[in-house]
Amino acid sequence: MNNLPLLTENQQDDLVFKKESVLVETWQRLKQNKLAMFGLITIFLMIVLAFCAELITPYANAITMNFKQKLLLPSGQHWFGTDNFGRDVFARCLYGSRVSLAVGFGTSIASLLIGSVVGSMAGFIGGRVDNLIMRFMDLFSSMPAILLAMAVVAALGSGLVNVGIAITIASIPTFVRVVRSSVLSIADQEFIEAARAGGTRTPRIIFRHVLPNAIGPLIVQSTMNVSQMIIMAAVLSFLGMGVDPPQPEWGALLSEAKEFLRTAPYLMFFPGALICLSSFSMNVLGDGLRDALDPRLRD
Repeated sequence: MNNLPLLTENQQDDLVFKKESVLVETWQRLKQNKLAMFGLITIFLMIVLAFCAELITPYANAITMNFKQKLLLPSGQHWFGTDNFGRDVFARCLYGSRVSLAVGFGTSIASLLIGSVVGSMAGFIGGRVDNLIMRFMDLFSSMPAILLAMAVVAALGSGLVNVGIAITIASIPTFVRVVRSSVLSIADQEFIEAARAGGTRTPRIIFRHVLPNAIGPLIVQSTMNVSQMIIMAAVLSFLGMGVDPPQPEWGALLSEAKEFLRTAPYLMFFPGALICLSSFSMNVLGDGLRDALDPRLRD
């Protein structure tokens, strides 16, 4: 006989069962991290300013030269001053953010997608496939990422697309290792064994069961990887292996300004500050996401 007390109709109406989703819980934890929120707001503002550049600055293309106004100090008319060709530095930084942020986020997403597939195959299938893939990744990892990217650009030629390809290739091994380590801890779980016993094919298991359970480390890694991508693209452009002039990009602006370090240091300060600010913002946002997604820190 059931000895549990019966609830009245009013008590049943007052009794509410509520379970927050992982996404809501993660957001609640992320909001408590002030540095992470600072990074999120900063990156969001940078993206908005980049998309609304035409509405913010009167210098529509940031390419038109005006030698009568070259090397002007920052003022109310030219917030960041002008360069040696009379171009508005604020406008060039604003339009350059489109290139830098697009390269950072685009290459990070591409590396995430490719690395997730390859890493999950290595960790889930194992055996010779795992050994072959990881030795191939070791070959790429034996060279520093920036040198590997420089080698790829040297082979393909300069340009925005080739820079994106080079940075993506240089970043894939990191994602492969992260995904593989996560998959190895998931592959022996009971629900994976149940899916195998039910006759589910390996590709479906990987995309339906394995990768969704490894999404936490991937989000953190891809977020923190954006800052590395931005810096890598800036280094390539600074060395003359990035975007083609006169297209503005933060690293290219630094390269153009290095000759005026003593006479016009503001030319290097503003694009350099934007690179540091975007990198710092993505790093603290990644740290905040790592803490928010860590199940050991949840209540």
